[in-house]
Amino acid sequence: MSAKQGFSEATVDESSALYSDDLAPIPASKRTWNTWNYAALWISMSLCIPTYMMASSLIEGGMNWWQAILTIFLGNTIVLVPMVLNGHAGAKYGIPFPVLVRSSFGTKGANIPALLRAIVACGWFGIQTWIGGFSIYQMLRLWIPSLETLPPVFPASFGLQTGPAICFFLFWLLNMYVVYLGVESIKKLLVFKAFFLPVAALALLYWAISAGNGLGPILDQPAKFTTSAAFFAFFFPALTGMVGFWATLSLNIPDFTRYAVSQRAQIKGQIIGLPPAMTLFSFIGVVVTSATTIIYGTTIWDPLVLAGKFDSKLLVSVAMIAVAISTLATNIAANIVSPANDFANLAPSKIDFRKGGYITGVIGILIFPWKLIADPTGFIFTWLVGYSSLLGPVGGIMIADYFFLRKQQLSLSDLYSETGMYRFKNGFNNAAIIALLAGILPNIPGFLTTIKVIPADSIPSWISQLYNYAWFVGFFVSAGIYLGLMRNKFFTAKDAKVFAKSTEDLSI
Repeated sequence: MSAKQGFSEATVDESSALYSDDLAPIPASKRTWNTWNYAALWISMSLCIPTYMMASSLIEGGMNWWQAILTIFLGNTIVLVPMVLNGHAGAKYGIPFPVLVRSSFGTKGANIPALLRAIVACGWFGIQTWIGGFSIYQMLRLWIPSLETLPPVFPASFGLQTGPAICFFLFWLLNMYVVYLGVESIKKLLVFKAFFLPVAALALLYWAISAGNGLGPILDQPAKFTTSAAFFAFFFPALTGMVGFWATLSLNIPDFTRYAVSQRAQIKGQIIGLPPAMTLFSFIGVVVTSATTIIYGTTIWDPLVLAGKFDSKLLVSVAMIAVAISTLATNIAANIVSPANDFANLAPSKIDFRKGGYITGVIGILIFPWKLIADPTGFIFTWLVGYSSLLGPVGGIMIADYFFLRKQQLSLSDLYSETGMYRFKNGFNNAAIIALLAGILPNIPGFLTTIKVIPADSIPSWISQLYNYAWFVGFFVSAGIYLGLMRNKFFTAKDAKVFAKSTEDLSI
């Protein structure tokens, strides 16, 4: 069934406070994205510095090249499943993520998962902004050496040197200026990124193979784990981190699939684009990071630190400027658009895209992104695994609601109605909120021990180790509890009318 056959332009109340032009369902006549559009989207989003850092962090953590690549491939294959499933509703009904979650969380409760997803995106915005700012610092310090020795301004607990901080805030201001100009201003930079990053990645790969005396010695670098137990103690949280890397997009993928010409297009496009692109670009990160051990005698997982070791000032300057430009393009497209819309969904009449973008920018600083990527352990265990414990439960509830409870049948008119069936009780579905909390709860002890808020020996190890599987635990616990509550207590005869009413909106 094509997306254009999904519904017959159901009547939506445009005067509703739940309606805005940005959140309105996309008419069948305006859906133009085909298989290759989705493949290109994933190739473009995969080619970014955090992908490289994710791969190189596995090498720094102790894996050899094939263990790292296998972990990345498995993680992206697993996250592809909720990606395709949550994308189904977008392709069928033409609705974005904040509207879709109204069917499970309620018309007001939908703001809860939208805000969780938005805050994580704010963190990614901060990380990308730090990467862009640090690339500028790596360039300027070659020409202005005094930038490295500026007196400290921030407390030692901030872990922020003055020189990098200045460049970070300058790059942050540039991002905010682009938000002020509007997303259209970023199109040319996205084109630049599409051409530059693949070329730069291949050039870095060529350098690594040449300087590392060929691919053979690089791939012969052994794993650092001495026992199978030590390997699996790192592998499972690393796998969870790989799933968590795209956990945000696995929720708001309807923001993109709502433009699909068919279900087949979004499914095939994502299969073609996501696992292969992530694995291929990660392979470059794995090879280059492994080569640094041979070339420099130590493992350098941060590509910006590595680039700063090159001798040519001109080469480093060109590379860092290019990284800053491509990071700017990625940041606006991937980390501003979605959270800005999520914040706008809180009060469509008061918060527009520009204000939502400013909110994203401020939260992105408050998250202290330089600490999140200060070392590979923090990047994987604190950041990737940590936020997957929040987003996994949301994904489980969404899929349980749409596929198992509602059998892929939604009422478009009620999704935009303040008095419709998705209002539940005062706009909140208590079953979804309870299930969300239940899915998050098992991972809290492990998270608190990971960030050293409580001693590791203060709680049973089997409880703290659940955090290693945070996304999976949250996903299945929340999905199971949600279905149980809805089918027994909360899913009343009144709620069941959706199945009858939705046929009015469908022409299947």
